[in-house]
Order: sequence, then structure tokens, then C-alpha cells
Amino acid sequence: MRGNLREQKAYHMEGADEERPLIHHLPPQEQCSQYTCDGTVDIDRKPALKHSTGNWRACFFILGAEFTQCLCFSAVVKNLVRYLTSVLPESNVNAARSVSTWIGTCFFTPLIGAFLADTFWGRYRTIVICLSVYSIGMLILTTSASLPFLLHDSYNNGDDIRRVVAYLGLYLIALGAGGIKPCMWALGADQFDGADPVERVTKGSFFNYYYFSNNMGTLLSTTVLVWVQDNIGWGIGFATPMLLMGFGLSMFVAGRRVYRYRKLGRSPLTRVSQVVVAAARNHMLKLPDDISLLHELPSLTEGGYRIQHTTRFRFLDKAAIPSDSDDNSPVQPDPWRLCTVSQVEELKMLLRVFPVWASLLVFFVVTAQMSSTLIEQSAAMDGRVGPFTVPPASLATFNVVAVLIWVPVYDAVLVPLARRATGNDRGLSHLQRIGVGLALSAVAMAYSAQVERRRRRPAAEEEAMSIMWQAPCYLVLGMAEVFTSIGMLEFFYERSPGSMKSLGTSLAHLAVATANYLNSGVLGVVVAATTRGGGAGWIPDNLDEGHLDYFFWMMALVSVLNLLQFLHCSIRDRGQ
Repeated sequence: MRGNLREQKAYHMEGADEERPLIHHLPPQEQCSQYTCDGTVDIDRKPALKHSTGNWRACFFILGAEFTQCLCFSAVVKNLVRYLTSVLPESNVNAARSVSTWIGTCFFTPLIGAFLADTFWGRYRTIVICLSVYSIGMLILTTSASLPFLLHDSYNNGDDIRRVVAYLGLYLIALGAGGIKPCMWALGADQFDGADPVERVTKGSFFNYYYFSNNMGTLLSTTVLVWVQDNIGWGIGFATPMLLMGFGLSMFVAGRRVYRYRKLGRSPLTRVSQVVVAAARNHMLKLPDDISLLHELPSLTEGGYRIQHTTRFRFLDKAAIPSDSDDNSPVQPDPWRLCTVSQVEELKMLLRVFPVWASLLVFFVVTAQMSSTLIEQSAAMDGRVGPFTVPPASLATFNVVAVLIWVPVYDAVLVPLARRATGNDRGLSHLQRIGVGLALSAVAMAYSAQVERRRRRPAAEEEAMSIMWQAPCYLVLGMAEVFTSIGMLEFFYERSPGSMKSLGTSLAHLAVATANYLNSGVLGVVVAATTRGGGAGWIPDNLDEGHLDYFFWMMALVSVLNLLQFLHCSIRDRGQ
């Protein structure tokens, strides 16, 4: 069956950054003023009414649930390296590697959660199930912190049992995070009609304030809960966010009647696999010069859109070359031998984001230092600030404050100014925004290297450097996150096919996961390489005997090289 793609009411999901497939929405125009035009439905599976579903009225519940989830996650991750070294206990390097591996798992499981959401459960049900698993994990982790009070002192294996219980709770949290992280912001973005120009612009503000609420939870964790953990007890420090997590689950479920839902389609992984297999089977066929000869259905794809053909990755177009038997057959062609142009373009859309995805790995290796080496550095500094003693993990407050300040400043000040200069409705394009954050991350690592060099100098004189010297590093990394992390959220959501939004946005989490696994591996390699010959190495348990500053300089250099590579890819992409 052959079809001819005609442009009808197309709009650009993204502008000048790169050649972009046009997704053509073809809604009944007379219904667009009353119902959404992007195929979303209400809880009763009826077309969603604009005046009673979605928009900010639904996002209130979503942002509230995200706030409590992030508060809970930050209460664990921000001080986890201290918990592992002081309670279990583990060495500095082992604790840093364990934290990086666990964080990596928290951001790898979203691939599984996104697949389940896009294929079987839908985003709402996936979030509810995973919030429940998350709460159970928090309960078990809280129990691990209370075991010293439950076990007799004479019980020889108490530490081993506590370690097993703690890691069981941690990895149940990671499993629960798998469904929350890719689906929460995707469900929030679904509350804005992509075919409505006004709601489409509002969606950009949602991503900013999604990150804002995320960091409000982090702020409360790094100021209040971290202090509770260090000064009152780990049991109470974990039990408090556990109870708040239950409240967040109840709040999220309470908004179910005002949410807009997307209909489930076929498995996105199956659709992608069919294109690869069909292209391989048809590799001997010659591509036609006329793209109208490629296979496309005469009716719309499920979800109400078509994707315009593009010229990149031409080999995959062979999956849409029909044979004479396909043209003459009255039955549906084998999807593992013949795919539609729209299905091929879905895979192309995913492939086109991978150069950006690869550039994000170094950025998230840098931000991973806030949960590992930077905390170990601050533990070796003087935490006294006036009459107060600042816990090492509380320095992350400056990172959060920077985000909370820069998100509204960016949205209210920088975007209008940049819009006048660039003519882009968003102010800065996704790639420009990501690039600024990459540059700032290199600056942060260079500054940390200088701080460590100065910290080691007075160490020989038995003087401790103030912990507040770390604050500028956290502030710069907070600014970097506003540019890169939020730009990344928008980038992966906008560039993903309509039927694969959860899977597409999970690529952002996969970047964080891969970066944390990479950080764990880098730490292991650095220790192995620098302790060869019996030396203390760069990152010993006593940092005064090492050279953590060399590690930070290495990360700064890698960040600069990564930025240059990103700029090269961006310029080349714009020219195509």
C-alpha cells in the first residue's frame, strides 16, 4: 500500500537547531475550542475537556507529588556517603563508588519504567505503583538505621544484617524511582495541549517550575533533614521523609480526575525493533528517488499524527520500501518486513538525539561529585560558621538556592532578553541552553581544584580551611543545572515521537545513570593508577595525604574537551 504525504496543518516542534521531522496533527477543527486536539482523554477515556482537565489545575497535584518525592530522594542521596562511612562503615572510596552505583541504578531503572508506562500501564498507573514501591524501600531503609536499637549488642552479625537491610531498602527505592522519574514530568507535559499555541508556550514554563519544585524539596532536605540525620539520628532523619512520601502519594492520587491521559499504543521497543529488522531484510533493495513511493498508511497513526520524511539515516528508509507482493496483497503487510514512513521516522528521531546525549555524560559525572568527592572534601574542612556547625552534606543548599533563584530569573528576565536577540520564542534554543551549562561545569571543577590546593597547604600547619570556600562551586553548579538539566528535559521531550514520550525522556535519566556508573569506574581507575607502587594515591581516606585537586583538574580538562565536541556537533547539525 502506497501513500503520499501531504502537509496539512503542520507545526514545528523545534526550530533552527536541526533538521526536524514535522509531526502533523489533524484534529477536527470544530472540536478544538472545547476539547484537546492532541488525542488526550480524561479518566473516563472520553476526549479531554479543556476547561475542566489539565493545565495548571492538574499540575498542582503533579508538582506537589514531585516535591515530596524529591525531598525524600534528596534526604537519602545528599548524606548517603556519610551514612555509609560513619554507620555501616565503609572507606571513602568504597562509599563514593557505592553512592555513584546506586544513583546510577536510580537513573537506569527509568528505562524499565518508561517501557511499562508506554506499553502496559500508562503513566498515571506506573507512577502510583512505583510511589508505593518507593515508600516500602524508605520503610526498610529507616529500619536499617534503627537496627542498633533492635539488636542486642552481643549479636555478632549486627553490622552485616544492617548492611543487607540498608542496601535492600536503597535498591527498592531505585526500583520505585524507575517509574517516577520518566513519567512524572511526561505526565505533567501531557497536561498542555500540543496543538494549542497558548498551551504549547505554557509547557515551557512547566519544565522550569517542575525543576523549581524539585529543588524546593532538595532545599528542605539539605537544610533540615540533613541536620536531623547528623544531630538527632538517622532513624528520625529517614522516617520523616518516608511519612512525607506517603502524603505525596495520597496527593497525587487525589488529582486523578483532572489529569489528561494519553492512549496506549504498541510497544515502542517493538516498533523500533521492527524498523531495524525490516531495514536489514530489505538491504538489497534500492531506495526510490520519489519518497511518495515509500509505504505510509492512508489514515492517521494512533495518536493522530504523521511524521514527515527526512533525509538522514537513509538506510532505515529501506524498511518502508514496499514490494510488488505488498502492493497486490489484500492483507496487512508483515510489520517485520514493511514499516510506515512515520514508524521509520520515529526511530530516526531517537537516533538524532544521541550526539547530545553523549555530551551530557561528562556534565553528570561532574554533578555526581556533589554526592561523593565534594562531600569528602568538605568533611576535611572546618565546618564552623559562627556559632553553628555546618554538616558537609548541607553545602548542597547553595546548589539548590542557585537553582531556586535562577529558574524564575531565567524565565522572567533572561528569556525575554534572549528572545529579542535571537528571535526564538524560548529565548535560547535547547542546544544553546545546554552548552552554557556545560561551560559552567568546567568552571566549577577548576574552582574546586584550586580550593583543594589551598586546603592542603594549611593542613600542614594544623589549620583547617573554612567549609564556606566550597559554596561558590555549588552555586556555579546550580546555575549550570538550570541551563543544562532543564534544557535537557525539554530537549528529550520535544524530540521524542508522540508514542514514545516516556521512553524518550528516560534517555535523560539514562544519561545520569551512565554518568554515575562512569564516575564509579573513573574513581576506581584513578585509585588503582595512583596507588600503584604503594603510594597514598589521589583520593586516600586521609585527604591530606592525597591529591584530590589533581582529580578535579582532570575533570575540568575533560569538561572543556567535552564542550568543544558539543559545539562541533551543534554547528555541524545546524548546517545539515
